[in-house]
Parts: sequence; C-alpha cells; structure tokens
Amino acid sequence: MDYLLLKWIHIVSSTILFGTGIGSAFYMFVANRSRNPAVIYFVVRQVVRADWIFTTPAVIIQLLTGLALVEVTGASFEESWLFWGLALYFFAGACWLPVVWLQIRMSTILQHCVENQTELPPRYWHYDRWWIALGTLAFPAVMIVFYLMVFKPLSFYDFG
Repeated sequence: MDYLLLKWIHIVSSTILFGTGIGSAFYMFVANRSRNPAVIYFVVRQVVRADWIFTTPAVIIQLLTGLALVEVTGASFEESWLFWGLALYFFAGACWLPVVWLQIRMSTILQHCVENQTELPPRYWHYDRWWIALGTLAFPAVMIVFYLMVFKPLSFYDFG
C-alpha cells in the first residue's frame, strides 16, 4: 500500500480513536455528575455503542497501519520512539479493555435502576471511580504516543 495512503488512514483512525475517547469520556463524566439514572443510562448506552462502532475498529486500524508504516519506512523496533510508542499504545489498551467492561456493567446496573425507579447503588459509583482512574492513566499515555509519532525523538527523553 502507498505510504501516503497508509499515513492518511493512520492519522484519520487516530483522530477517530482520540475524538471518540475524549468525547465519550466527557459526556459520561458529566452525565454521572447529574446523578440522574435515566440521563446516565442514555449516555452510557451511547458510549458503549460508540466503543463498538468507532473505538474498536480504530484501535485495530491504528495497530495495523502503524505496523505497515514501520515496514514501508524501514523503521526499526529498536528505535526508542517506536518502542515507547508501542509500549504506551498497549498500556492505554490495557486501561481501555477494563473500561469497556466497566461501561457494560454500569449500563446493566443503570438499566435495572431505571426500570425499577431506584437509586444507583454504591457498586455503580465504585465502578465510576475505576472508570475515571483508568481513563486518567490512559489519556496521558495517548498524548505521549502522539508526541512520539510526530517528533520521533532519538531517545524517549529527547524532547528538544
């Protein structure tokens, strides 16, 4: 595949991945602060749906096009920027997978609360705290991956 086409697909998929992630996080965080189960349920269902429609394909496309770009450009996995970029990509993914599980569990709890007109149980807020913590870890990792992919410093610590 042509280098520029691969690069374009890689950039577009990173935009979809980041945009969906930050948008979903914002709306779910704000909805949770409302403490209104019906509002939260609507938003969480859409966030779960967005993960399946946008985030999951973008995650896969990012990895495939990134590896293809390494091949096409002749880059080496021994290069610091590439090693750390991949390490942080997988770290962010290791945070994201439990987030998806938490969102599905939260949606189930919300559905029960909305159908039975009950308040959210403490378990929901426990999941919310984990959801925030994992997102707080993943976000800076993704930002550093962006930096590494654009600037390609000779070493991870070469920010000049």
